[in-house]
Amino acid sequence: MHTNQSKLAEPVKPSEAPDAAIAMLNAEGTVVGWTQAAQQLVGYSARDVVGRPAAHVLSSSEDASRARALAEQCRAQGGWSGTMTVRHRDGHTLTLTLRVSLLWGENESLRWLVSVTDIGELSSGALNGSLRESLLTHAPIGIVVRDLQLRCTWVNDAMELHDGIPRDRRFGSRLKDSLPGFEAEALEVVMQRVLESGTSMVHEYRAWPPTHRHQEHVMSASFFCFQDADGKPQGVCSMSVDVTGNRRARERLAILSEASTRIGSTLDVMQTGQELAELAVPLLADHALVDLVESVPFALEPSARIGTANGRTPTLRRAGMASVELGLLELPWVREEVIHVHPASPFANALRTGSSHLVPALGMDTHFGPWVHHDPARGQKVRDSGVHSLMVVPIRSRRCVLGLALFGRSTEQTPFQEDDLLLAEELVTRAALCLDNALQYARERTAALTLQRDLLPHRVRGGAAVEVASRYVPADMDHGVGGDWFDVIELSGARVALVVGDVVGHGINAAATMGRLRTAVRTLADLDLPPDELLAHLDDTVRRLNDENEVDDDIPDQAPVVVGATCLYAVYDPVTRRCAMARAGHLPPAIIDPQGCVTFPDMPAGAPLGLGLGVLAFESVELELPEGSVLAFYTDGLVESRDDDIDVGLQRLGTALTQSGRSLEDLCSQVVETLPARTHSDDVALLLVRTRALQSARVASWDLPNEPAAVRTARHLAARQLSTWRLEHLLPTVELIVSELVTNAIRYGGGPVRLRLIQHQVLTCEVSDTSTSHPRPRHPSTLDENGRGLFLIARLSRRWGSRSASNGKVVWAEHDLPSAAVAG
Repeated sequence: MHTNQSKLAEPVKPSEAPDAAIAMLNAEGTVVGWTQAAQQLVGYSARDVVGRPAAHVLSSSEDASRARALAEQCRAQGGWSGTMTVRHRDGHTLTLTLRVSLLWGENESLRWLVSVTDIGELSSGALNGSLRESLLTHAPIGIVVRDLQLRCTWVNDAMELHDGIPRDRRFGSRLKDSLPGFEAEALEVVMQRVLESGTSMVHEYRAWPPTHRHQEHVMSASFFCFQDADGKPQGVCSMSVDVTGNRRARERLAILSEASTRIGSTLDVMQTGQELAELAVPLLADHALVDLVESVPFALEPSARIGTANGRTPTLRRAGMASVELGLLELPWVREEVIHVHPASPFANALRTGSSHLVPALGMDTHFGPWVHHDPARGQKVRDSGVHSLMVVPIRSRRCVLGLALFGRSTEQTPFQEDDLLLAEELVTRAALCLDNALQYARERTAALTLQRDLLPHRVRGGAAVEVASRYVPADMDHGVGGDWFDVIELSGARVALVVGDVVGHGINAAATMGRLRTAVRTLADLDLPPDELLAHLDDTVRRLNDENEVDDDIPDQAPVVVGATCLYAVYDPVTRRCAMARAGHLPPAIIDPQGCVTFPDMPAGAPLGLGLGVLAFESVELELPEGSVLAFYTDGLVESRDDDIDVGLQRLGTALTQSGRSLEDLCSQVVETLPARTHSDDVALLLVRTRALQSARVASWDLPNEPAAVRTARHLAARQLSTWRLEHLLPTVELIVSELVTNAIRYGGGPVRLRLIQHQVLTCEVSDTSTSHPRPRHPSTLDENGRGLFLIARLSRRWGSRSASNGKVVWAEHDLPSAAVAG
């Protein structure tokens, strides 16, 4: 484990620990040293037991005889551990766990150290956790007893395994004489405090065992003060346990805890790669590189699966890099650079197999020969960096390799080991989960944006009625795409329908619902319904969608999907300059007159769509607009925010719209720029239209009597008007259309008939009568004398239809105009 991991762990300081009951016996079994904890455990003070046989504290003569047998066993085996019954000074007995260790002194003299644990107190944590675990599992404990001058007097064999110092070199020496350095001085300070206070203490220190000189170990030493018969300090005992595994486990948990907060803070895959590299340095490695398969930064999952051999090694892109030496940050590649992996390198092998690669001692010629020969300049840079140990860990997700993470050591001399690789794989796994989440989110959001943008009009045109400009600003990454839409629909008679709507919710479902409603509005607009009637039909459509989305009781865990939406629908007629509009829970439009005055018309709000309240829930209003008026249709994302009241947003919108003299495109940009700088949480749709008035010279109308002779008069009037407009070449076709329309009106209608010709983008022929029944085309048989009029109109005209009027109906037909006439 990398030494810099201690930066995440709590600093280790000398601390008081619960006293362990320790006693020291001579070769004959006489107590020669006693601790305060031993007195607390069995009730005997040092004055009571020091100088007396250890059997004095046993509960019975049988236990005394057993102790003598154990003594013989200890001499034969060099120690013993087990349970024994001991008599407390007040008379009750204790069942204790004993561990007897052999200590050596000068001239091969020996003593015994007895460490005692009360089984009944184990669960209460009376002993230090690592020491207690060692006592119970027979882990090798290094024991040293020192006098008041901290010189070694007694030691066991296990201590040499910890620091490699033979016992003959210890006797009479202080710790700093045999183990010089800061750690020795710190340990002697702790031992001096133990002698002065009589309180046991615990201290952790580093060591390099002789069998693993290249690997740092963490030792936990417990220090106890021995008392003589007068209760005065006579020496200090240290018991050392290797707790490297426990320390590494704590450090690993600390690093993983840090990873949970530092990796994946955003849905940016490149940022996630950089966060992984910055976390690994210096906690795990001196250098870290994170490379992603080139498609991943573009929200595309790699096509190749683990284990597939397609003969191609994917191209990578550097996503993250970190180093303890800033000068090495550009070795061997810079961030965001495209990287081509050599097919013979361990990197390519990790990409193909999805398996990690650990190189404890890096030799370029051995491990990276083909790669170095392929790119000798960069290979030399790697050599110069001093990296001597390396780990290559693939970033895997759902049987795909998303990239590679490389970890190297140069400054830290300890090579990577298997537990370092396990930790690196855990860190990379967490990063892979974040990357996979980001990819899934990006895929869904891209699909929703694509769907919404495909469903929105790519180009809006207002014909002769209005000039149009629009903006759509999607919501931010945290909230996703929504269901806002707008539309401009050209109607008959040079009129135009203006629509803005907002589906409740976000995501692909809202976008799909928006597309269905936009299609429904366009279909209903072809029926030329008044705004209030159209919204009533649209309300029925939304209600049916909700009925289709009702939860099926046979499908478990199905969540109901409720469709809700608001809409504003308006129809503007450039001939009369009148605009009829109705709204279904949507915000009213802003109207800017030619002088720059902004008003929000007072019109019934209407109910949101989907409530099924019928036509009475909506009410149309009609306004006469001066030519050059600007209407602003928008969704609530433009004027609503979490921090401000909607009136503030409406006032901000009105102020932006008063910029006179601007084009509609510039005005659109000006309005969007007024959005708060902070990230908005809803889509914004904005539609601006500037009204036009059709010149009177482009409109001609006549009232005709309801009699057959009117058909000839209508043809004559139409011919004269086409001559005035210099459209004589259209006369044969238009005469036939006018004849059929007027004939049908006289034959099937009632009251006076009115003929109107409108020259705009097309030539429109309209015939109105007082009948409310609309014509229905049919397929006449060979012998039928009637029924061919509408069939003829459909063949001769660009399109035709009928619409309701306040006093009857209007049947109309359109004919294309030459480009010169349209431009004029």
